[in-house]
Amino acid sequence: MRIFIALFSGLLIMPLLLSTAGHAQDSYLIRPGDSLRIEVLEDENLNRTTLVAPDGRITLPLAGSIKASGRGVEQVQADLANRLTSNFAVKPNVFVSLERLAEKTTSSGGNATGRTIDIYVVGEAAKSGKLAVSQRTTLLQLFSEMGGFSKFAATKRIQLRRIDPKTRAEKVYMFNYDAIERGENNGGNTRLMDGDVILVPQRKLFE
Repeated sequence: MRIFIALFSGLLIMPLLLSTAGHAQDSYLIRPGDSLRIEVLEDENLNRTTLVAPDGRITLPLAGSIKASGRGVEQVQADLANRLTSNFAVKPNVFVSLERLAEKTTSSGGNATGRTIDIYVVGEAAKSGKLAVSQRTTLLQLFSEMGGFSKFAATKRIQLRRIDPKTRAEKVYMFNYDAIERGENNGGNTRLMDGDVILVPQRKLFE
């Protein structure tokens, strides 16, 4: 009788646990460094585990590169399905799940103090304002932290404005995100400093 009760209780609890786990995954926002498991029912050759790049994007054959960081797995799943539809007779069944979370790192290579710096983002960014980031954050990593750009962003004319700590004069550095994304220059590896301002200007009419 006790065995029966234990088994019955287990059957009642299991759906609740699965539901809770599913809800946690649905509410989680993907971050750079996370590993996603992608499965396409109609073509097993597309099944793979992929790492979310520092710029927050993932790449899948036939679908190309899509933004994953800052989105839920269901959003990425739907985006991939839409991207792949033109390659199939009907819309494919795509399943995306979190396989492994990004490892937590400290701001100074092992120092547990977790100190951060303040970066100010203004203009056509998906998330503007003051962002507290790791001391070792690069420009490309910041683009991911701020969720990318708005559809009006002039991504070829991004400015990094920095106050020289000695002269207190402002220096302006120009960056072309499109070139960085294509790997044509290493500007994305620029290490940010406390108080830096990232200005994303609005795209001109024919730009």
